[in-house]
Formats: sequence, C-alpha cells, structure tokens
Amino acid sequence: MAAEQDPEGRAAARPLLTDLYQATMALGYWRAGRAQEAAEFELFFRRCPFGGAFALAAGLRDCVRFVRAFRLRDADVQFLASVLPPDTDPAFFQHLRALDCSGVTVRALPEGSLAFPGVPLLQVSGPLLVVQLLETPLLCLVSYASLIATNAARLRLIAGPEKRLLELGLRRAQGPDGGLTASTYSYLGGFDGSSNMLAGQLRGVPVAGTLAHSFITSFSGTEVPPDPMLAPAAGQGPRVDLAACVETWLERVCGHLGLGVQEPHRGERAAFVAYALAFPRAFQGLLDTYSVRRSGLPNFLAVALALEELGYQAVGVRLDSGDLLQQAQETRGVFRTVAAQFRVPWLESIPIAVSNNIDEEELARLAQKLVSVGGQPRMKLTEDPEKQTLPGSKAAFRLLGSDGALLLDVLQLAEEPPPQAGQELRVWPRGTQESCTVRPAHVEPLLRLWVQQGQLCEPLPSLAESRAFAQRSLSRLSPAHRRLEQPALYQVALSEKLRALVDRLSARGAL
Repeated sequence: MAAEQDPEGRAAARPLLTDLYQATMALGYWRAGRAQEAAEFELFFRRCPFGGAFALAAGLRDCVRFVRAFRLRDADVQFLASVLPPDTDPAFFQHLRALDCSGVTVRALPEGSLAFPGVPLLQVSGPLLVVQLLETPLLCLVSYASLIATNAARLRLIAGPEKRLLELGLRRAQGPDGGLTASTYSYLGGFDGSSNMLAGQLRGVPVAGTLAHSFITSFSGTEVPPDPMLAPAAGQGPRVDLAACVETWLERVCGHLGLGVQEPHRGERAAFVAYALAFPRAFQGLLDTYSVRRSGLPNFLAVALALEELGYQAVGVRLDSGDLLQQAQETRGVFRTVAAQFRVPWLESIPIAVSNNIDEEELARLAQKLVSVGGQPRMKLTEDPEKQTLPGSKAAFRLLGSDGALLLDVLQLAEEPPPQAGQELRVWPRGTQESCTVRPAHVEPLLRLWVQQGQLCEPLPSLAESRAFAQRSLSRLSPAHRRLEQPALYQVALSEKLRALVDRLSARGAL
C-alpha cells in the first residue's frame, strides 16, 4: 500500500522491533525442523490496571497493519547475521528473507471492547517461527495502547460525558512513538482531542490548542502591531483599532475589580491583543503567566470585551498552575460579576480549562469545573511465568442478562459448541474452587476473525468508530464495576471442559 494511500503506514512498527531472544528461538526452531509447525499464542493480562475492574482493548489496527506488512528487508537480515553466531547456516538467513505472514491468522477483541483479566485480547496462529517473531512487537503494540485507552476511559468516567478532555502530553511523552500512541489511544478511550498534530495528520485525531506561556513572556508591551485594526465579525462597518479599544476596556474592568490600571502586565496584554488579532473568533486566554487575579483576568477581560463590541466571542481561558480548583472557582465568580456588570451574558458560562499534571484524584476534585485535561501512564500486558497459563486454543463469550447487564465472560476450548441464550450453563469462576450455573439471556462472541492466512477478513473500523464503540462498551458496565476505587471484580469463568483440562494437566505437572 503506497504511503500516500495509507498515511498511518508512516507510523507503522518495523519487523526488528523485537527481542533478540525471539530471533535466537527462531533459529532454534529452524535447526530443529519445526519452523512450519502450527502454533498459536495469546496476549492477555492478569490484573486490571490502576486498581480498576476493567480495561479497554486497543492497538488492533496497528497489529493488523504490522502483520500484513511484515517482511524482513536485506538490512534487517544483515543485522540479524551480525548478532547471531558467526557460524549460523546461511540457509537460515535465506529462509528469513522469504518470510511473510501469508499463513498467519489473527483473532481479537474489537478495539474499544471491555477486556477483563485472563480473556485474550489477541490470538495469533500460524507457522511457529513466524508467530515467534511476531510475539514481542504485537505485545508492544497492544499493551501500551490498551493502557492509554483504559486510563483515558477512567478519566472520562470521572469527568462525565459533557466535559471536554484534551491530551496535551506530547512534550513529556516516551519518545515520538510513545507520544503518537498516547495521543491516538487517549482519543479512542474517550478524550475529545489532542495537541499532537501528527496524530491529527496520520490518525485523524481532532487537534486543539492555543498558546503557551512562552508566547506571552515574549512580549514586553512596547511592541506596536503592524496592523492593529480589526473588522467587525459581521463584515460590515469600519475597522477598529483593537489595541486602543482594549486600553479603554481595561480602565472599566480594573475599576470594577478594584485594581489600578498599572497592575495588569503590559506584555501579557500585548500578547493577548496579538493573539486576538490573529484569532478573533477563537480567542482564549492563558491566565497564570504572572498573576491570575491582578493581571491575567483583567487583561483577558479587556480583550474579550473589546472583541465583543465587534461581534466576536472569546472561547475560554486556561489555568496551568497553582491550586486549579480554587482558581477556577474564583475565576468563575469574576466572570459572573463582570457578565452582570457589563451585560454580557455569555461571559458567565465561558469555558475554563485546566492543565498541568492532572491525575485521577485531581480530576475528581475538578470534575464540576474543568473542560480539558491531559495525562498518560504505563502498564505491561504480559504473561507472568509464576502463574498458570490456560492451555489450548480458546474461544471467549460474554454472557448477558435479560436487561442487557453483563453477567460474566466465559473461556472455553475452541472445539466446544458456543453457549446458547436461554440454556443453563455450568462454569467455574477463576480464582474459586466452586462451580456455578448461569442462564444467559444473550450471548456475545468476543474474539472476531480479522486476518486469515494473511488476508484482511473485514474492514477495520475507523478510529472515530472505535472511540464511539468504547463509550458504548463503558456504558454497559454496572456502577459497581465502573467504580474507580475498590470496584467489584468482574467474573471470568472457565467452561467445564476447559477446567477439566486445566486440572488434568496440573496434576501431571504439564502447566
């Protein structure tokens, strides 16, 4: 697929994004004559991140792209030859040059699905050598994406559906790839957009942002705009000197706030005027470069009211330091009094955005006030060698009650017939020694076939479609499972046949 036809391809992972031991094991399989042996591996996690009761599955789109494009180039093979033993049979490297994923099949949870411990997010089957080489990159693509999406979903649950959440973490991201992944999958998890323009260009993430403190501090107040004139929003009437109009409004605002006209910082005001001239329909003030109360607020209000005279409406303010909740509350109070004083009703409810290292605890404090937030963490979705793994090729189903409530997920061997709605089913909840019976009103298969023998089976949903699906998925969680602190654990159970196989192999010491 040409790069211009697939812009996301520019962000695709490369085949050697893997661990050295994957290559050494591949050589071992080849030497043992097992390269074409059928194999399957699963990616799953054992505990939900952040102490929660759920995760969101993400990264499938990147995995499918990686699998379909997988080929070792000459440079890749030459590097492998340099790190493997010098007496490695050259025929092995010829084998690597011919590798592709034409024999690989991928089943996975759709992106945005609720995922629970032990339930596979991804199943990959195919020739043993190829599947081994795919394991690390697919794990890498799924784990971080799912972590970011889950974190974003938790923040969305705290903020509620109406607040606007923005991801602004690019400058502190784990490198360019980590930054792009975080921006992409925070959007999938429920954020409204990102400051990351590459995520907008390659992934279609809505981009947003205004100005930084550096813009404001670059102005001293002595600058003279080359053209301070601004036409009315309606396009009719004479152009007005915005800077002069702002100075007039500053006197009125300072009089109302009990401030001297010399207190607001001149450079900050000049920066606001310059930004308003460039973006009169999208003017937003960053209030805390100097003093919110004595400078940022009066300067913003002077510019906003000057724009209002010309028919423009400022879009909001941002706070980036200090006690964000207290400052937001005080700022809202000032907006209300100024709105009443100068008869500008829209100013009373103008959005107040907050940023700067906001975690779940801080967001909970701000939930009634904020309109934007950013942040990103990390989780490893991998197999713990100290714990049992579940044997065999498996299928997974979600059982629902008559009201659509989630009852539990059940894992069973792929060869077993699927559970049937309305029929009683005996299952073994994981972590317990007792079975239970359940009669689901509805049954949903969880793992869908996306790639078969290297070919895409159905079009992948767009990022926006996966984002909408994630929100629908989260809405199905019960309040007890949605709770962010001490949530009820969601049940994942084994079928009788799978449980019997586990017990039999455990007794033999085969697990």
